[in-house]
Order: sequence, then structure tokens, then C-alpha cells
Amino acid sequence: MNEPLAERIRPKNLDDYISQQHLVGKTGALTQHIKRGIIPSLILWGPPGIGKTTLANIIAQESKRPFYSLSAINSGVKDVRDVIDKAKQSGGLFTTKNPILFIDEIHRFSKSQQDSLLGAVEKGWVTLIGATTENPSFEVIPALLSRCQVYILNSFSKIDLEALLKRALEKDDIISKKQIEIKETEALLRISGGDARKLLNIFELVVNSEDEPIVITNDLVLAKIQKNTVLYDKTGEQHYDIISAFIKSIRGSDPNGAVYWLARMIEGGEDAKFIARRLLILASEDIGNANPTALILANNTFQAVTTIGFPESRIILSQCAVYLATSPKSNASYEAIGKAQALVKETGDLSVPLHLRNAPTKLMKELDYGKNYKYAHSFENNFAEQEFLPDEIKNTTFYEPGNNARENSFREFLRKLWKGKYGY
Repeated sequence: MNEPLAERIRPKNLDDYISQQHLVGKTGALTQHIKRGIIPSLILWGPPGIGKTTLANIIAQESKRPFYSLSAINSGVKDVRDVIDKAKQSGGLFTTKNPILFIDEIHRFSKSQQDSLLGAVEKGWVTLIGATTENPSFEVIPALLSRCQVYILNSFSKIDLEALLKRALEKDDIISKKQIEIKETEALLRISGGDARKLLNIFELVVNSEDEPIVITNDLVLAKIQKNTVLYDKTGEQHYDIISAFIKSIRGSDPNGAVYWLARMIEGGEDAKFIARRLLILASEDIGNANPTALILANNTFQAVTTIGFPESRIILSQCAVYLATSPKSNASYEAIGKAQALVKETGDLSVPLHLRNAPTKLMKELDYGKNYKYAHSFENNFAEQEFLPDEIKNTTFYEPGNNARENSFREFLRKLWKGKYGY
């Protein structure tokens, strides 16, 4: 039998589906959709090898709908239209059980390819289920995204992955007949990087290369797969480790480390937009108002690499990485919003003070909405001291300027205005 282990033990129903209980548990959103018989168009977003394709198949089977599948890697507009025509002929126009069109790696579809789906989704000829490893906010056109619900699939936990191995030992017709003891799992789990398909493929490779009885140990696994390990796997563990090293090098003001890890990603075939998005986040999170130009440059970098692509984008990414690494750093704004959100969760929906409320109607004015509000521009230096927080949390400090030239000037500006309030 040539069918790989991952295919042989692929779950056929929700009861056998491991993980994603927030979606497929008894009260999960997708479970409820299936029970009601109403399946909206969906985008399943998550890392590779966590069961997006499997889940789409299960949804179609349990909702008893025709299922059509395309891969964005090798399908064009003509393929999409052909499938839509078949779906229309299968009864999608005359029944609520309209066919499901599954598109794997939908983020690889061009704008024109995604546009070709709009009419069919909008008119209900098909229910679209797209799978993507990339943020759909960036990779799916707004018109299509607005017609879909986005569900996030989480990486498999250690317990989930070990449960998959146990299923293989107990239920696979080939594996279950062999004398196998899994003594250690650390190497299997680490090398697979949370990718269930990769985990099962490695496990099968090791099993098939050994005579019975087989004892799975870390040393055995490493010895068998060492020659097959790639320098950079942009869908596996190194993808996350190297982007982490890249970001930490920039945060640590080391342009040499930044450029080295950037080169590793480029040579490994990493998506330029993925790198640029991380630079954009870092510019705000780790540099912020210590150098606001960093955010502008990072945003322009993202726009540029989106337009240009490789190989020229390597120069733009390098310029941005070096600039951010050599820029003064501050996470004050990042810390401020974190503190504010934590307090909101703790204190709930506190009332807006009356003097800060809008008063568009006569009744609101009679209820003192907006009363005693001081219009800043009517006062000297465009400032009038007043409370802008609810009474329950007044005088709370969220923003504490960082220790850098620009934010030190912020601190001095605030000190002069507020005269010691908020600790300035």
C-alpha cells in the first residue's frame, strides 16, 4: 500500500478529530453550524499540518454536501469556473445543501482568481471553505473576506500529537500489526514542529526502516532523519525560531545578527511580505515614539516588497532591518496599551464622565452631557487641566515615556502641563 500513514488514519468524523475543541467540541462554532445544517463560507487559518483539509472534508461529509477541492498552487481562473459550473449543476441553486468548494492555500490565489469566486459565494452557488497559513487580512481580498467567517486553528499540543501516535499504533492496519514501543517522543515532536502530517511521516519512515521489535527512542529518530533535515523549513519549527532570532537581533540593536538571520530566511525561500510584516510590528512595538520614522519606513518597506518581490526586495528588507536595529528603542506605547486593556478587563464598562460625553440633542444637554468640558484650544498653550478617565480609575498612569531623547522631551512636555500628575 503506497498511501502514507497520515492519509490512512485521517479522521472521517468530528468524534475522531483531535484538537480544535473551540471549533468542533460539543459547543464549538462549527459543530453548531453542522447541527443547524447551515454552513457559512469559511476561512480556516492556522499553521501547516493541523487538519484544515481534514476539517473541510468532515464538514462536507457530516452536512451531506457535495465536495469539490482545488489547490491554489496549480489551479487558475478556468479551474475555478469549471468547478462552479459543476456545483451549479449539482443542485446548489435549488437546495440549501449547496456544494462546498474547498480551496487549499487560498492565500496563493491572485486578486483575479479570488474575484472569480465572488459571484458564486454571494449567490450561494457554493459554500467556500478556504485554508491558509497566512493572515487572511493581508492575503484575501476584502470583498471575499467580508463574505466569509474566519476561524483560527491552533497548533497541536504535545498531548494532541501523542494521541495521534497512539491512534496510529492502535488503528492503522499496517502499524498496528508490528511490534512497536514508543519509549521517547521528544525528537519526533521537536522535528515535526507541531505539524501532524510531518510527525506521522517521520514516524512511518523510522518504523519502516527498522526490523521488529522496534523501540522508538530520540537517538533512533535523529539518526534516521538527520540526512533529510533541511537548513530552513519555512513551514516548520525553524520558521519560527529564525524569525524569532531575527526580531531579537533587531530589538537588541545588532544589525549584524539581523542581516544574518534575514539572509537565512531569504535563502530558505521565506515570503518577503511575511518578513516585512514582522518588521512593521517591531517598528511600533520595540521602537515606537523613540523614533516614529521607523514605523513609516517599515510601512513603506512592506508596500515596496509587495510591489517588487524578490530578488530586489532583499535590498529593501536589509535597509529596513539595519535602520530598525540601529534605531533608539522604546516599548512604552506597547506597555501602555497592555496596561489599559488589562484594566478594562478588570473594571469592565465604566461610565464616560458627563463632561466628556457628546450632546447632540436638547435632552442630552438638559442631562448635563458635555457640561463643564474645557475646550483645550480656548486656553493658554492649548491646554486646560481636567480629568479624562472615569472616576473609578482617575489619576491612573498607563503611558510612561521611555528613556530616550525623544520620549524624554515628551516627559518634560507632560511635566510642564500636568505638574506632577500621573508621575510626570
